Amino acid sequence: MPVPDENLRKATSCFLVSDGRVLLAMKKRGFGAGKWNGVGGKQEAGESVEDTAIRETEEEIEVVPTSMRKAAVLDFHFPDDPDKDWDQQVHVFMVDAWDGTPKETEEMSPKWFKFDKVPYGSMWKDTGIWLPELLEGKKVKGVGIFGKDQELASFKMEEVARL
Repeated sequence: MPVPDENLRKATSCFLVSDGRVLLAMKKRGFGAGKWNGVGGKQEAGESVEDTAIRETEEEIEVVPTSMRKAAVLDFHFPDDPDKDWDQQVHVFMVDAWDGTPKETEEMSPKWFKFDKVPYGSMWKDTGIWLPELLEGKKVKGVGIFGKDQELASFKMEEVARL
């Protein structure tokens, strides 16, 4: 398993979970538009990844996480698009408690899905590999390589005891 690349730009993705359901959000614009995903985004100067996760969740669906656990660290590389600067290390959090009610914003449209009804066919292809593991309570590290047209070329993952 490749070692995580600490030099990659840091980003976050949060998945609210409750009663066998997970909250996904349809990305409405920008990178990943038209795909279901967690909520999150790029780390800003001076922020921890936890601070980024909280800020981005509040910006994108208007809730504030109050209990979350890091569940994955995923490195993503886009070698066929070096001018796009899409390479990033995503810290994935499972959110067990929050303040507020998820709302649609200019960026995202949230919707609840039962764990067995997650629309993996409308998500980034790697998500169908690692998200089921996270929904079972596992922690993982992974590395994904994307080719032309943002198609998944390879993905390697391992379960870990801690992140």
